[in-house]
Amino acid sequence: MRNLITEDEKDLAEALARGMRKQGYAADIAYDGEEALVMAEVNDYDLIILDLNLPKIDGVEVCRRIRASGSPTGILMLTARSRLDDRVDGLDKGADDYLVKPFHFPELLATVRAILTCPRI
Repeated sequence: MRNLITEDEKDLAEALARGMRKQGYAADIAYDGEEALVMAEVNDYDLIILDLNLPKIDGVEVCRRIRASGSPTGILMLTARSRLDDRVDGLDKGADDYLVKPFHFPELLATVRAILTCPRI
């Protein structure tokens, strides 16, 4: 399974990638929304882990554009935005799930597994 981690905090992005690789996932990293869109266009990802507070293009817009392109790629929003309105907006824009920082890595992995095993239309 190939995943894209989109996170502007480099230490967190690298830690997530290391953790995902230890679990047997391939993991690429994008540090801003523009880079994420380019990478999602040229690569077939099974899952995109997407921060919302990104430079250049925010995560909600990245998600909206990916969904508008017709991509069935799983999307997990991983963000510090914890308000109910933010969670609802993220899900309404096309995210498959929404996880608030700080998080526990086992919970993130369980969410990833759930998204990856859910059939896509």
